[in-house]
Amino acid sequence: MSLLADFKKFLFRGNVVDLAVAVIIGTAFTAVVKALVADILTPIIALIFGKPDFGALSFTINSSHFLYGDFINNLVAFVSIAAVVFFFVVTPINHLMSLPGVHGRARAGGGSSAAVGAYEVSAAAICSNACT
Repeated sequence: MSLLADFKKFLFRGNVVDLAVAVIIGTAFTAVVKALVADILTPIIALIFGKPDFGALSFTINSSHFLYGDFINNLVAFVSIAAVVFFFVVTPINHLMSLPGVHGRARAGGGSSAAVGAYEVSAAAICSNACT
């Protein structure tokens, strides 16, 4: 086989396509959660602490300016994304895998374990996109 044919075979394997879809969905999901944090959660938190914009929070030490407000915004976004992934992806998959007979069907059917693998890849892609 030629190198180009091997590359084409690699690209069209199920795992690569699943990973590509997971990255795209993860990126879109990250944008939605960042908007939720910036437009809803940050103003609620700002009501408590009295600062309307966390992005402007900073301090200066020996003429070095440290902007920590953006870090707070990203930290809130990360915790929100991690919570959603845990409660809406990891917990349901763990519950499904704990049901009697699920492991046997996944091994015998072949397709079920690939579907579970796709969810694991999706969760990993969402978490990795949230950090960038």
